[in-house]
Amino acid sequence: MNFMENFEQAEKMDKLRTKMIKYILYKKRTEQEIRQKFSEEDPNMIEDAIAYFKELNYINDANYIQKSVQEFIHLKNLSIKEITYKLYQKGITKTLLEEYIAQHQEELQAYEINSAKAIWNKKIQNTDENSVKEFLYKKGYLPETLHVIFEK
Repeated sequence: MNFMENFEQAEKMDKLRTKMIKYILYKKRTEQEIRQKFSEEDPNMIEDAIAYFKELNYINDANYIQKSVQEFIHLKNLSIKEITYKLYQKGITKTLLEEYIAQHQEELQAYEINSAKAIWNKKIQNTDENSVKEFLYKKGYLPETLHVIFEK
């Protein structure tokens, strides 16, 4: 490769990194989301750029899980199953997600119970008990969680 080819390659990499960092900083992203967004680019350059941003900790799926779960806990009433599904959709690996859930089991179970109680209290005002139970089952709440709710 001569000097001009090296320069052009470096310029392309710089442009790709600039686009990627804007995409990453706009909203937290998973590695898969970044790969999908930039799938039209040179695969080798994508890999290099992703490795570069992982090294700088701009791309970190474990941190993404942590931040997303905290956001869900503060803003939504979801079952652990729903949280898992939402994160799978974002490209989080099963291993990484199972590891997080195992490490935060008690916190997630307490959240799920509170979430189910909130849904129960809201829905029971407008519908019958069996409909609410069915709704919670369909949403993926664990049997243990529902047992706690129904035994009030």
